[in-house]
Amino acid sequence: MLKTILAISGKPGLFRLVSRGNRSLVVETLDAAKKRQPAFGTDRIISLADIAMYTDDEEVPLRQVLNNIKTKQEGKTVTDIDLKKASKEELFQFMAEVLPQFDRDRVHASDVKKLIQWYNILIENDVTDFDEDLQETEGDNIDDRK
Repeated sequence: MLKTILAISGKPGLFRLVSRGNRSLVVETLDAAKKRQPAFGTDRIISLADIAMYTDDEEVPLRQVLNNIKTKQEGKTVTDIDLKKASKEELFQFMAEVLPQFDRDRVHASDVKKLIQWYNILIENDVTDFDEDLQETEGDNIDDRK
């Protein structure tokens, strides 16, 4: 599922990939409005499946971090942090509960805010199966040679 959920630089929120055109993608906002619009090659577009968080050892896929938040929040949105007023310490404390070994030098407070915003958007729109992409990827590696 995260393969088809996109973040577009300069545009708020998340988008679902609807179809591919000749020189653009057709995306739909991941909210109640479900507004469709084109996204062009000049836009910086990234799939959530391709994002990872820095840790002290290696990078951890975003799906794993989202699952950790989902477990901590018991599948509900994050409401105990006011993203507009939250301090860096509050955000890092939340992040330490979710991913204890995150790299405090390379992960910024704005990254944690965006992570929480994305998680809330996904939960509010019933996108809760963050491991689905992993299952699809494992199925793609079947060797059909005889």
